[in-house]
Amino acid sequence: MLTPLGRLDKYVASENIFNRQMVARSLLDTLKAVSEDERDCIGVLERVGRLADDSEPSVRAELMEQVPHIAIFCQENRPSIPFAFSKYLLPIVVRYLADQNNQVRKTSQAALLVLLEQELIERGDIETLVCPVLVDLTAPDSNDDVKTEAMAIICKMAPMVGKDITERLFLPRFCEMCCDCRMFHVRKVCAANFGDICSVVGGEATEELLLPRFFQLCSDNVWGVRKACAECFMTVSSSTSQEVRRTKLSSLFISLISDPSRWVRQAAFQSLGQFISTFASPNSVGQYFREGEEGECNCEMGVMDVAEQGGGEQTAEALALDGPECLSDILAPSSFSLPEPAEEESPYVSPQDNIPEQELYNSFHFWRLPIAEMDLDMELLQQGEMVPEEPPCYVSSSQGKAKASAPVLDRKQLEELIENLEPHIDDPDVKAQVDVLTAALRATTMDSNLEDAFLEPRDSQGGNHYDNPFGVHQMRNSTLQMHHGDDSELSDSSFSPEDEKKSKHQDVIPQALLDQYLSMTDPSRAQTVDMEIAKHCAYSLPGVAMTLGRQNWHCLRDTYETLASDMQWKVRRTLAFSIHELALILGDQLTAADLVPVFNGFLKDLDEVRVGVLKHLYHFLKLLHQDTRRKYLYQLQEFLVTDNSRNWRFRSELAEQLVLLLELYSGQDVYDYLRPLAFSLCLDRVSSVRWTSYKLVSEIIRKVASCQALLADFLSELVEKFCHSPKWSGRQAFAFICQLAIEDDCVSLEQFSEHLLAPLLQLASDPVANVRVLLAKTIRQSLLEREYFLHSANSHQEALEQTLVALQMDLDKDVKYFASVHPGSTRLSEDAMSTTSSTY
Repeated sequence: MLTPLGRLDKYVASENIFNRQMVARSLLDTLKAVSEDERDCIGVLERVGRLADDSEPSVRAELMEQVPHIAIFCQENRPSIPFAFSKYLLPIVVRYLADQNNQVRKTSQAALLVLLEQELIERGDIETLVCPVLVDLTAPDSNDDVKTEAMAIICKMAPMVGKDITERLFLPRFCEMCCDCRMFHVRKVCAANFGDICSVVGGEATEELLLPRFFQLCSDNVWGVRKACAECFMTVSSSTSQEVRRTKLSSLFISLISDPSRWVRQAAFQSLGQFISTFASPNSVGQYFREGEEGECNCEMGVMDVAEQGGGEQTAEALALDGPECLSDILAPSSFSLPEPAEEESPYVSPQDNIPEQELYNSFHFWRLPIAEMDLDMELLQQGEMVPEEPPCYVSSSQGKAKASAPVLDRKQLEELIENLEPHIDDPDVKAQVDVLTAALRATTMDSNLEDAFLEPRDSQGGNHYDNPFGVHQMRNSTLQMHHGDDSELSDSSFSPEDEKKSKHQDVIPQALLDQYLSMTDPSRAQTVDMEIAKHCAYSLPGVAMTLGRQNWHCLRDTYETLASDMQWKVRRTLAFSIHELALILGDQLTAADLVPVFNGFLKDLDEVRVGVLKHLYHFLKLLHQDTRRKYLYQLQEFLVTDNSRNWRFRSELAEQLVLLLELYSGQDVYDYLRPLAFSLCLDRVSSVRWTSYKLVSEIIRKVASCQALLADFLSELVEKFCHSPKWSGRQAFAFICQLAIEDDCVSLEQFSEHLLAPLLQLASDPVANVRVLLAKTIRQSLLEREYFLHSANSHQEALEQTLVALQMDLDKDVKYFASVHPGSTRLSEDAMSTTSSTY
């Protein structure tokens, strides 16, 4: 019989701990019970103060868990309880931040963050009541645990309170705590949240005040602190200028990648791609995807404003080359003129050899190791001798004799053998033979030419005589990687290590960063850094490619191909999910040359990989030329076959992608290739797959509706396969499709009446009640909603009315109900899931 306040007073003073816990847990209910009386509300909040002094930590922790809920109630009832939270509750929250009990402190910290996120604390209170207490708790003489926790709260608060308060009240103490010599836990908290603080205070304060501290933390004697720095490196970099990024942060990051601790190196490599992406310039990265001749597609990334670069707009002359493999090695910045076919020949082939043109452009010539080349022209010039006038890329027969150690005949025989076996590479036995022959070929070229494998012929202007399309992948190390096909330049003929570094044709990011990124596919990295390092490399590759721009794709091509053939399916899966993004970055020409072969490989991979390309099948195919895109019509049916037949989500995704793909193909192609797939999916064992497939069929009807012959054939088959199906699920599917076609205006009412209405109405005598229920809904919700069917002159009106009367007299009460009324809340999708089996 006690009043709410009376019960509160009784149990707050109870000696039983559980009673006091119960009071704390029921405070909000008590407050709601007296909410209409302002004096009683204030009385409840005053008693909260008594409860906050409880000696039992569990009671104080329970109270703190209720504070956010009470605060929300107070805010919603502010007219009757003015400033209640600020006066009665906030001081308790702040006081508990220094409580001796760890559980109480944790709950108060969580409560404070919730209150800040919900904007329940006035800005003035934040500045006068909360911030000073937190700064005091991080004083040098404060308790170690409290100091660490308070610094963590400060770091999490900074984004919420903004730049002004952070700079004035938090930044000096944060900088001081970064140098706390006694407590590495405090330094670790600072390092872990360094990026967030930089983002809040902006570039000027970051470069002037924070970067010196960041350098100290990156060289901390505790590996956990250095690891935290590596993890937030991208965020820190994003807050600095390009100059600071290039001149200071790059070398700092290299030191983390070379850290003695494996855990630090692991974190650094995981962040490397993200750090590289901060070098991206909106004015220099080519992101527009162009369709070249046809001009069908002109898409943007939408991430940033970017300028179109050369490399994606090549003339039809490039398309005349034999196959996509050789196309990629002539793609270059727009300032680079297309080479004549002879310029792509091997430097060891003399003009007199008269090799047929098709032999100059085959997959083996493109992918094999580079054939070593001495810069004899430059040596002759240094000796004062004249250089014979001949095509720049050729080596004369006399020069060939100077390299008699290279067994030309044996090498050509090996090349021919490998080339003949390549079409059958899927056979494991053939692949083993190719591996042996490739190793033998490599031995014949490397024994005598290892010392000059990195050299290229040059002209008098310092440029290359030919584009080397062969990346020296096996000779790459952490500080040197040869380019993969561009007009690279060397500053002089001494070929010092510095000159070798300059041979890479990219100036977007520091070369050392790119070298380290490319080394992530080195098997030794997996052993010494992280077993999943290749997956991290694959994950960040689109960002790195966007940063470098399509004109520097040659720097990444080898790495991408290595990742695409990685033994770990997770690596290939990561690439499969992002290949459409990479295609948008590279443009149509590079996509056709370098991504389409990889895409084709993914189509035949494990389901875990295939689902990546399937998920974005439409986005990728949309970027291809129409002729290339059309070739995939033959392969779409392969998606119906999965490693595990119970993987119904795979088939559901296929149905969704096919709906999107309809816009990319002609009505005839849709009828020939997508129609069988759609009908097959409509018979799937899982209802969600069937439901998406019904949508697909209705959209196919829309696609072929413009051609009367195709439409008639398609609808005739639809009636035969589904309306006349011996299975009730097929007949029900027919009713669903008819309802969708009408509701989504996929077909004109005249065409619907001519081809589908009569078969649909025949379902009124179907032996299965579920089919008749759906027919009743379709007539009521879809057909009778159209004025076309209500017009007295319409020849179909009488048939509709007779069918409806028959359904209204049906023995099944559900059929009767839906035929008699118009349930306004019913939606087609709800009907589908309620009347169709949702299990196997």
